[in-house]
Amino acid sequence: MTRSLGYFTDVALRRQEGSLVQALPDATVVRSPANPTFWWGNFLLMPAPPAPGDLPVWEAAFTRAHPRAAHRVFGVDVPGPALGGPVADEWRAAGYDVRADTVLTAPRTHAPRRLNRDARLRVLQGADWNRALALREAVNAADPHGHEPDGYRVFARRKLAAYRAAQDAGYGAVLGAFDDHGQMLSGLGIFDAGDGVARYQNVETHPDARSRGLAGTLVHHAGEWARQQFGTRTLVIVADPEYHAQRLYQSVGFTPTEVQIALERRPAE
Repeated sequence: MTRSLGYFTDVALRRQEGSLVQALPDATVVRSPANPTFWWGNFLLMPAPPAPGDLPVWEAAFTRAHPRAAHRVFGVDVPGPALGGPVADEWRAAGYDVRADTVLTAPRTHAPRRLNRDARLRVLQGADWNRALALREAVNAADPHGHEPDGYRVFARRKLAAYRAAQDAGYGAVLGAFDDHGQMLSGLGIFDAGDGVARYQNVETHPDARSRGLAGTLVHHAGEWARQQFGTRTLVIVADPEYHAQRLYQSVGFTPTEVQIALERRPAE
């Protein structure tokens, strides 16, 4: 049983997307055979923070669980605090990004101060999924730390296919904000994780459409959609505390609730 709200919702959504979740005595293994380059679809969830000197043991466990993976990612199933001291130094020295993301929650959202009334908001259907792929590729291309384009396209196409399957099964939806020409300007996913909890996924806005209030408007719209569709009592969204998105989420009613610890090492270029 997960104790971190961030990982409770992560694991619930991975199951909806068709991932395999295996509870072992010392860890939980998440596998996504349909998307092997999805790092956070193929990871190990630790029951507690690692101790000094544990890194080789955990890397061996990851290799046993994911023998073909080029990445290494671990979640820590406790609601913070951030990992620090000699343990964090040990993992960073081995090439890991030691993250402490913010898990924010709200019983409901309110409209942003900058409410966008021009875009058309809807659940994705038909050709919208191709527009969603184009949006994701544009966001990745504009990111100074973005991924290699061809590999990212394969990953993004598979990820959207998983979202579409979960949407078709009634678990939630991917919503988009569109202009009059049908271009997808902003998008996100929101899915029911059970126990009255719904989790947002991948809030993104096209680089050419930023600063129009689109993301805040869509986050609010999706929150109301989830309350109506699922009777959601707790909305959950996760943000990098160093990035401006956390302030945006707080501006529509979210409050920081806990810290989600992640250890991530990208594949070698």
